[in-house]
Amino acid sequence: MRRRRFLRRAGLTAGGLGLFPGVAAGGGPASDAAETGTPTFTPRQTTPVAEGTAPLGRLPVDGLREAVLSPDGRVAYCATTDGFAVVDLADPAAPELLVDEREPLSDREDRLFDVFDVKLDAENELLAVVAPANPAGQDVFRGLLVYDVRDPAAPERVTVYETDYFNHNCFATGGHVYLCANRGDRNGVVVVDARSGERVGEWSLADRDGRWRDVRLQNWVLHDLSVHDDVAYLAYWDAGTVLLDVSDPTAPSFRSRVGGRGPGQLAALTSDEANDEALEPPGNDHYTAVNDDGTLLGVGVESWDADPEDDEGGPGGIALYDVSDPRSPEELAVIAPPPTPDPSFSGVWTTSHNFSFRGDRLYTSWYRGGVRVHDVSDPTDPTLLARWRDSYNASFWTAEPAGERDFFVAPSWKGRDDEGALAFDRAALYTFTDPEPPTPTESATSSDGQPGLGLLSGLAGLGAGALYALVRRHRSREVPPDHKA
Repeated sequence: MRRRRFLRRAGLTAGGLGLFPGVAAGGGPASDAAETGTPTFTPRQTTPVAEGTAPLGRLPVDGLREAVLSPDGRVAYCATTDGFAVVDLADPAAPELLVDEREPLSDREDRLFDVFDVKLDAENELLAVVAPANPAGQDVFRGLLVYDVRDPAAPERVTVYETDYFNHNCFATGGHVYLCANRGDRNGVVVVDARSGERVGEWSLADRDGRWRDVRLQNWVLHDLSVHDDVAYLAYWDAGTVLLDVSDPTAPSFRSRVGGRGPGQLAALTSDEANDEALEPPGNDHYTAVNDDGTLLGVGVESWDADPEDDEGGPGGIALYDVSDPRSPEELAVIAPPPTPDPSFSGVWTTSHNFSFRGDRLYTSWYRGGVRVHDVSDPTDPTLLARWRDSYNASFWTAEPAGERDFFVAPSWKGRDDEGALAFDRAALYTFTDPEPPTPTESATSSDGQPGLGLLSGLAGLGAGALYALVRRHRSREVPPDHKA
C-alpha cells in the first residue's frame, strides 16, 4: 500500500483531522483498525495475559472513554461520548452506576457530542466535562460544562462555557479549568474560572515564536495537559512538552520545553511529510502526568507505523524525566510498549495512552496492549510488576489507582461482538487487583512473547478470584527492601 493512500484512508491527510482515537475527520466513528469484516487473529492477540493482576469487577458503560477517581478511590467519574457517568466503587468487585447522564444539554438546541474527557477538581468538588473531542458539525456544543459533585449521586450544573474550538482534553484544579484551545494559528491553553465561567488566562507557543502559525495543526496540536503544584505540563505532539508556570493562572509563563522539533523544521515539511510526522515518532507527545512530589514526569507517545516497508514508526512508549528543576528537565528512561503483530494505524494498537502515578508506581494503559504496573522507585530502571491483556475483548483508555485502596481502575472503550466485529457497546469499566512484587525466580516468557514475571508468569489461566487470593498471600510475605522484580 502506498503511503499517501494509507494516510488518506486513516483520516490523516491535511484536509482532515482524524488524528484522535475513535472519531474520523468527518465526525463519525472510526476504529483502531479499519477492519470491516471478521479479522484473523494470531494467538498473541487472542491469548489473554494475566501476570500479577486480574480483574476484580467489570461494569458495562456505553460510550465509555476517560475515567477519573475521587481521592479516596470510592467514586469514578466517566466520559461517555454523549454525556458522563458516575460510578460507585465502594465494592470494587461490584461497581455500581450512580448517574448516567445522556442529555446534559436537553435545555439547549445544540447537542453534546464526542465527550472523551472529564476531570475532577477534588479540592473544590467540581467536575469538568468537555466536548467535542474533534472538529464537528455546527449543531454540536463546543465548550465546557462544570458540575458541583459534593453529592456524587446528584451532580448540579454550575457553568456552561462555550468555545470556538474543539475540546479533546482538559484539566481541573484550584477552582480553574485548563482547556486545550486548538484554533490552528494559535494552539494553546485557555484558563477558565470553574464557577463563574469567565476566561481568566491564556497562553500559546505562538506567543513565543510566531513561526508556529505556519506549522500544520496536526504537528503542534495541544493534545492534553496536566497541572501539579503550579506547573502545567502541555503535550504539544511533535512540538514536544511545554512546562508552564501557572502560579498565577491569569498570567501563565514559560519555563521549559522537553523534546520536540522547532517551528522552522515542522513548517518546512511537505503535506505528506507532515502527515507522516503526525503518525510516527519522534514526537507525538500525547499525555503527561507527574508523580506525587512533582519530581518525575511521564510523557506518553501515541504513534503507529505509516509505512511497513521501512523500519521506522510503531507503537510509542512512556519517557520518564527528572523535573525536580522544571527549567532543566532530564530524560531518565523510556518504558517500551507491549508488542503488536500489526503496528499500523489500521492494525492492533498497543501504543501508550493515559496513565497515573501513585507513590513509586506507574499505572499505564496501552489500548489493546492492556494495562501494566511498573515500579519506578528507580526511575532510571523501571521494573514491570504486573500486566493484564485481552486484545480481543478490551482496549484500555487509562489506568488509575484508587487512592490508598488496593485496586486500580481502567476503562475499556470497546471490544468485539460474537461475530468478531468491532463493538463500542462492549465498553466497560474494569477494576483490577493491585500487584505486589513477586518473589525473585528464574525469568520466564509470557503468552504475549515478552519476558515473564517469574512466579506469576504462568497465571494467565487463573480466574480473578484465584489470582487475587494468591496476590493477597504474597502481600503477607516479607519482601527484602532491596528486592527488584
